[in-house]
Amino acid sequence: MNGQAAPRYTRIADELRQRIEAGELAPGDRVPSTREITRQWGVAMATATKVLTVLRDQGLVRAVPGVGTVVEPAVRRPEQPAQPQPAPPRRKGTADQALTPARIAEVAVAVADVEGLAAASMRRVAAELEVATMSLYRHVADKDALLLEMMDAVFRRWSLPENPSGGWRERLELVARTLWRMFRRHPWLAPALSVTRPQMVAGALPFSEWALAALEGRGLDPSTAFTAHLTLFTYVRGTAVNVEMEAEAEALSGLDSEEWMTSQEPALLAALTGDRFPRMRHLATTGYDFDLDDLFEFGLQRLLDGLAVFLGEAP
Repeated sequence: MNGQAAPRYTRIADELRQRIEAGELAPGDRVPSTREITRQWGVAMATATKVLTVLRDQGLVRAVPGVGTVVEPAVRRPEQPAQPQPAPPRRKGTADQALTPARIAEVAVAVADVEGLAAASMRRVAAELEVATMSLYRHVADKDALLLEMMDAVFRRWSLPENPSGGWRERLELVARTLWRMFRRHPWLAPALSVTRPQMVAGALPFSEWALAALEGRGLDPSTAFTAHLTLFTYVRGTAVNVEMEAEAEALSGLDSEEWMTSQEPALLAALTGDRFPRMRHLATTGYDFDLDDLFEFGLQRLLDGLAVFLGEAP
Protein backbone atom coordinates (compact mmCIF):
# COMPACT_ATOMS: atom_id res chain seq x y z
CA MET A 1 0.00 0.00 0.00
CA ASN A 2 2.90 2.33 -0.89
CA GLY A 3 4.12 2.34 2.68
CA GLN A 4 0.84 3.65 4.03
CA ALA A 5 -0.83 1.97 6.98
CA ALA A 6 -3.94 -0.03 6.20
CA PRO A 7 -7.25 1.63 7.08
CA ARG A 8 -8.40 1.03 10.63
CA TYR A 9 -11.41 -1.01 9.56
CA THR A 10 -9.15 -3.31 7.53
CA ARG A 11 -6.88 -3.92 10.50
CA ILE A 12 -9.82 -4.72 12.77
CA ALA A 13 -11.30 -7.04 10.14
CA ASP A 14 -7.92 -8.80 9.84
CA GLU A 15 -7.79 -9.25 13.60
CA LEU A 16 -11.25 -10.82 13.65
CA ARG A 17 -10.38 -12.98 10.63
CA GLN A 18 -7.33 -14.32 12.48
CA ARG A 19 -9.52 -15.17 15.48
CA ILE A 20 -11.90 -17.04 13.19
CA GLU A 21 -9.14 -18.95 11.43
CA ALA A 22 -7.52 -19.82 14.75
CA GLY A 23 -10.79 -21.28 15.99
CA GLU A 24 -11.18 -18.72 18.76
CA LEU A 25 -14.45 -17.80 17.06
CA ALA A 26 -15.98 -21.11 16.00
CA PRO A 27 -18.59 -21.68 13.28
CA GLY A 28 -21.91 -20.36 14.51
CA ASP A 29 -20.35 -18.11 17.16
CA ARG A 30 -21.47 -14.49 17.17
CA VAL A 31 -18.85 -11.97 16.13
CA PRO A 32 -18.77 -8.55 17.79
CA SER A 33 -21.65 -6.31 16.72
CA THR A 34 -21.04 -2.81 15.41
CA ARG A 35 -21.81 -1.47 18.89
CA GLU A 36 -19.26 -3.85 20.45
CA ILE A 37 -16.65 -2.96 17.83
CA THR A 38 -17.03 0.75 18.55
CA ARG A 39 -16.55 0.07 22.25
CA GLN A 40 -13.65 -2.39 22.01
CA TRP A 41 -11.64 -0.57 19.36
CA GLY A 42 -12.80 3.00 20.00
CA VAL A 43 -13.87 3.63 16.40
CA ALA A 44 -16.86 5.34 14.86
CA MET A 45 -20.00 3.44 13.90
CA ALA A 46 -19.23 3.90 10.20
CA THR A 47 -15.86 2.19 10.72
CA ALA A 48 -17.47 -0.67 12.63
CA THR A 49 -19.96 -1.10 9.80
CA LYS A 50 -17.12 -1.42 7.29
CA VAL A 51 -15.47 -4.10 9.45
CA LEU A 52 -18.47 -6.42 9.24
CA THR A 53 -18.96 -5.61 5.56
CA VAL A 54 -15.38 -6.74 4.85
CA LEU A 55 -15.90 -9.99 6.77
CA ARG A 56 -19.15 -10.68 4.92
CA ASP A 57 -17.53 -9.94 1.57
CA GLN A 58 -14.80 -12.45 2.45
CA GLY A 59 -17.43 -15.09 3.17
CA LEU A 60 -16.36 -15.38 6.80
CA VAL A 61 -19.60 -14.33 8.49
CA ARG A 62 -23.29 -14.12 7.76
CA ALA A 63 -26.35 -12.55 9.36
CA VAL A 64 -28.74 -14.91 11.13
CA PRO A 65 -32.26 -13.65 11.97
CA GLY A 66 -32.81 -13.29 15.68
CA VAL A 67 -29.18 -14.09 16.46
CA GLY A 68 -26.89 -11.54 14.80
CA THR A 69 -23.75 -11.84 12.70
CA VAL A 70 -22.13 -15.25 13.16
CA VAL A 71 -19.13 -17.12 11.79
CA GLU A 72 -20.03 -18.86 8.56
CA PRO A 73 -20.15 -22.65 9.16
CA ALA A 74 -18.34 -23.28 5.88
CA VAL A 75 -15.19 -21.44 6.99
CA ARG A 76 -12.12 -23.73 6.95
CA ARG A 77 -9.05 -23.18 9.10
CA PRO A 78 -5.88 -23.12 6.97
CA GLU A 79 -4.03 -25.21 9.54
CA GLN A 80 -6.82 -27.79 9.39
CA PRO A 81 -7.40 -28.70 5.73
CA ALA A 82 -10.72 -30.27 5.00
CA GLN A 83 -10.72 -34.04 5.21
CA PRO A 84 -13.35 -36.21 3.60
CA GLN A 85 -15.71 -37.42 6.27
CA PRO A 86 -18.04 -40.38 5.98
CA ALA A 87 -21.67 -39.39 5.93
CA PRO A 88 -23.38 -40.06 9.27
CA PRO A 89 -25.70 -43.04 9.13
CA ARG A 90 -29.23 -41.88 8.41
CA ARG A 91 -31.85 -43.19 10.71
CA LYS A 92 -34.19 -44.85 8.33
CA GLY A 93 -37.40 -43.13 9.24
CA THR A 94 -37.28 -42.50 12.96
CA ALA A 95 -39.84 -44.85 14.42
CA ASP A 96 -43.19 -43.20 14.06
CA GLN A 97 -44.09 -44.17 17.59
CA ALA A 98 -41.22 -41.95 18.79
CA LEU A 99 -42.92 -38.93 17.24
CA THR A 100 -45.22 -36.85 19.41
CA PRO A 101 -46.82 -33.44 18.91
CA ALA A 102 -44.47 -32.10 21.59
CA ARG A 103 -41.35 -33.41 19.83
CA ILE A 104 -42.52 -32.09 16.47
CA ALA A 105 -43.26 -28.68 18.00
CA GLU A 106 -39.85 -28.61 19.70
CA VAL A 107 -38.05 -29.05 16.38
CA ALA A 108 -40.34 -26.56 14.61
CA VAL A 109 -39.66 -23.95 17.30
CA ALA A 110 -35.91 -24.47 16.93
CA VAL A 111 -36.14 -23.90 13.17
CA ALA A 112 -38.40 -20.85 13.51
CA ASP A 113 -36.18 -19.28 16.17
CA VAL A 114 -33.22 -19.21 13.79
CA GLU A 115 -34.74 -18.94 10.32
CA GLY A 116 -38.22 -17.51 10.84
CA LEU A 117 -41.68 -19.03 10.96
CA ALA A 118 -41.92 -19.51 7.19
CA ALA A 119 -38.97 -21.91 7.33
CA ALA A 120 -40.76 -24.21 9.79
CA SER A 121 -42.75 -26.01 7.13
CA MET A 122 -44.01 -29.55 7.56
CA ARG A 123 -41.46 -30.72 5.00
CA ARG A 124 -38.59 -28.95 6.76
CA VAL A 125 -39.55 -30.23 10.20
CA ALA A 126 -39.87 -33.76 8.83
CA ALA A 127 -36.40 -33.45 7.32
CA GLU A 128 -34.97 -32.34 10.67
CA LEU A 129 -36.61 -35.33 12.34
CA GLU A 130 -35.50 -37.63 9.49
CA VAL A 131 -38.97 -38.95 8.84
CA ALA A 132 -41.34 -38.83 5.92
CA THR A 133 -43.42 -35.66 5.75
CA MET A 134 -46.64 -37.67 5.88
CA SER A 135 -45.58 -39.10 9.24
CA LEU A 136 -46.10 -35.68 10.81
CA TYR A 137 -49.72 -35.56 9.73
CA ARG A 138 -50.49 -38.49 12.01
CA HIS A 139 -49.71 -36.19 14.94
CA VAL A 140 -50.56 -32.65 13.74
CA ALA A 141 -53.35 -32.00 11.27
CA ASP A 142 -51.69 -29.20 9.27
CA LYS A 143 -49.41 -26.16 9.49
CA ASP A 144 -52.00 -24.23 11.53
CA ALA A 145 -52.19 -27.04 14.06
CA LEU A 146 -48.39 -27.14 14.16
CA LEU A 147 -48.29 -23.41 14.87
CA LEU A 148 -50.66 -23.85 17.81
CA GLU A 149 -48.45 -26.62 19.19
CA MET A 150 -45.40 -24.36 18.77
CA MET A 151 -46.99 -21.42 20.57
CA ASP A 152 -48.25 -23.63 23.36
CA ALA A 153 -44.82 -25.23 23.78
CA VAL A 154 -43.12 -21.83 24.06
CA PHE A 155 -45.57 -20.45 26.62
CA ARG A 156 -45.21 -23.57 28.75
CA ARG A 157 -41.44 -23.04 28.93
CA TRP A 158 -41.93 -19.72 30.72
CA SER A 159 -43.54 -19.44 34.11
CA LEU A 160 -44.50 -16.87 36.72
CA PRO A 161 -44.17 -17.21 40.52
CA GLU A 162 -46.87 -19.28 42.15
CA ASN A 163 -46.88 -16.96 45.17
CA PRO A 164 -46.33 -13.47 43.75
CA SER A 165 -45.18 -10.63 45.95
CA GLY A 166 -45.46 -6.89 45.57
CA GLY A 167 -48.33 -4.67 44.54
CA TRP A 168 -50.30 -4.69 41.30
CA ARG A 169 -47.70 -2.59 39.49
CA GLU A 170 -44.74 -4.81 40.36
CA ARG A 171 -46.72 -7.87 39.34
CA LEU A 172 -47.77 -6.39 36.00
CA GLU A 173 -44.18 -5.31 35.39
CA LEU A 174 -43.08 -8.89 35.94
CA VAL A 175 -45.62 -10.41 33.57
CA ALA A 176 -44.87 -7.78 30.90
CA ARG A 177 -41.10 -8.27 31.12
CA THR A 178 -41.49 -12.04 31.04
CA LEU A 179 -43.55 -11.77 27.86
CA TRP A 180 -40.99 -9.35 26.42
CA ARG A 181 -38.12 -11.78 27.04
CA MET A 182 -40.19 -14.57 25.52
CA PHE A 183 -40.87 -12.55 22.38
CA ARG A 184 -37.21 -11.54 22.17
CA ARG A 185 -36.15 -15.17 22.39
CA HIS A 186 -38.73 -16.27 19.81
CA PRO A 187 -39.08 -13.40 17.28
CA TRP A 188 -41.78 -15.19 15.26
CA LEU A 189 -44.15 -15.55 18.22
CA ALA A 190 -45.47 -11.98 18.57
CA PRO A 191 -46.56 -11.66 14.91
CA ALA A 192 -48.09 -15.15 15.02
CA LEU A 193 -50.37 -14.28 17.94
CA SER A 194 -53.66 -12.56 17.19
CA VAL A 195 -55.52 -10.20 19.52
CA THR A 196 -58.67 -9.86 17.41
CA ARG A 197 -58.89 -13.60 16.70
CA PRO A 198 -57.07 -15.15 19.64
CA GLN A 199 -55.88 -18.71 19.19
CA MET A 200 -56.63 -21.34 21.79
CA VAL A 201 -53.17 -21.55 23.35
CA ALA A 202 -53.66 -23.25 26.70
CA GLY A 203 -50.10 -22.47 27.77
CA ALA A 204 -50.86 -18.74 27.61
CA LEU A 205 -53.82 -18.89 30.00
CA PRO A 206 -51.68 -18.67 33.18
CA PHE A 207 -50.34 -15.31 32.00
CA SER A 208 -53.84 -13.87 31.65
CA GLU A 209 -54.94 -15.33 34.97
CA TRP A 210 -51.83 -13.92 36.66
CA ALA A 211 -52.43 -10.41 35.29
CA LEU A 212 -56.10 -10.49 36.30
CA ALA A 213 -55.15 -11.61 39.81
CA ALA A 214 -52.74 -8.67 40.05
CA LEU A 215 -55.62 -6.26 39.36
CA GLU A 216 -58.07 -7.99 41.65
CA GLY A 217 -59.33 -5.82 44.50
CA ARG A 218 -58.44 -2.56 42.74
CA GLY A 219 -62.07 -1.56 42.19
CA LEU A 220 -62.30 -2.74 38.58
CA ASP A 221 -65.13 -4.90 37.30
CA PRO A 222 -63.99 -8.12 35.56
CA SER A 223 -64.54 -6.71 32.07
CA THR A 224 -62.50 -3.57 32.73
CA ALA A 225 -59.73 -5.57 34.39
CA PHE A 226 -59.55 -7.82 31.34
CA THR A 227 -59.42 -4.76 29.06
CA ALA A 228 -56.49 -3.44 31.11
CA HIS A 229 -54.76 -6.81 30.74
CA LEU A 230 -55.34 -6.80 26.96
CA THR A 231 -53.98 -3.27 26.70
CA LEU A 232 -50.79 -4.33 28.45
CA PHE A 233 -50.46 -7.49 26.36
CA THR A 234 -51.11 -5.60 23.12
CA TYR A 235 -48.42 -3.09 24.01
CA VAL A 236 -45.82 -5.78 24.67
CA ARG A 237 -46.77 -7.78 21.58
CA GLY A 238 -46.97 -4.69 19.36
CA THR A 239 -43.49 -3.56 20.35
CA ALA A 240 -42.11 -7.09 19.98
CA VAL A 241 -43.36 -7.35 16.38
CA ASN A 242 -40.37 -5.18 15.50
CA VAL A 243 -38.01 -7.94 16.65
CA GLU A 244 -38.91 -10.26 13.78
CA MET A 245 -39.09 -7.40 11.27
CA GLU A 246 -35.58 -6.33 12.23
CA ALA A 247 -34.29 -9.91 12.06
CA GLU A 248 -35.70 -10.33 8.55
CA ALA A 249 -34.34 -6.96 7.42
CA GLU A 250 -30.90 -7.81 8.79
CA ALA A 251 -30.89 -11.17 7.01
CA LEU A 252 -31.87 -9.59 3.69
CA SER A 253 -29.56 -6.58 3.86
CA GLY A 254 -26.67 -8.02 5.85
CA LEU A 255 -26.82 -4.89 8.04
CA ASP A 256 -27.99 -4.66 11.62
CA SER A 257 -30.13 -1.69 12.67
CA GLU A 258 -27.14 0.45 13.65
CA GLU A 259 -25.34 -0.28 10.39
CA TRP A 260 -28.47 0.51 8.42
CA MET A 261 -29.01 3.80 10.25
CA THR A 262 -25.40 4.73 9.55
CA SER A 263 -25.90 4.05 5.85
CA GLN A 264 -28.98 6.32 5.86
CA GLU A 265 -27.30 9.19 7.67
CA PRO A 266 -26.24 11.18 4.57
CA ALA A 267 -29.76 11.09 3.14
CA LEU A 268 -31.26 12.04 6.50
CA LEU A 269 -28.95 15.01 6.97
CA ALA A 270 -29.69 16.15 3.43
CA ALA A 271 -33.42 16.06 4.19
CA LEU A 272 -32.88 18.08 7.36
CA THR A 273 -31.01 20.98 5.78
CA GLY A 274 -32.38 24.44 6.45
CA ASP A 275 -34.42 25.57 9.44
CA ARG A 276 -37.63 23.56 9.07
CA PHE A 277 -36.63 20.72 11.41
CA PRO A 278 -34.13 22.14 13.94
CA ARG A 279 -34.98 19.63 16.66
CA MET A 280 -34.71 16.61 14.38
CA ARG A 281 -31.45 17.95 12.95
CA HIS A 282 -30.06 18.36 16.47
CA LEU A 283 -30.89 14.72 17.20
CA ALA A 284 -29.41 13.58 13.89
CA THR A 285 -26.15 15.44 14.40
CA THR A 286 -25.67 14.75 18.10
CA GLY A 287 -26.81 11.15 17.84
CA TYR A 288 -29.67 9.13 19.27
CA ASP A 289 -28.87 5.76 20.77
CA PHE A 290 -31.89 3.72 19.68
CA ASP A 291 -32.43 0.59 21.74
CA LEU A 292 -35.58 -1.49 21.46
CA ASP A 293 -35.32 -2.73 25.06
CA ASP A 294 -35.10 0.85 26.33
CA LEU A 295 -38.08 1.81 24.18
CA PHE A 296 -40.08 -1.09 25.59
CA GLU A 297 -39.23 -0.18 29.20
CA PHE A 298 -40.06 3.50 28.71
CA GLY A 299 -43.45 2.68 27.19
CA LEU A 300 -44.20 0.09 29.86
CA GLN A 301 -43.63 2.57 32.67
CA ARG A 302 -45.77 5.26 31.00
CA LEU A 303 -48.58 2.75 30.42
CA LEU A 304 -48.51 1.72 34.07
CA ASP A 305 -48.39 5.38 35.11
CA GLY A 306 -51.64 5.88 33.21
CA LEU A 307 -53.20 2.79 34.77
CA ALA A 308 -52.21 4.10 38.22
CA VAL A 309 -54.10 7.34 37.53
CA PHE A 310 -57.06 5.30 36.32
CA LEU A 311 -56.98 3.36 39.59
CA GLY A 312 -56.94 6.63 41.54
CA GLU A 313 -53.28 6.38 42.57
CA ALA A 314 -50.35 8.66 42.03
CA PRO A 315 -48.11 7.32 39.23
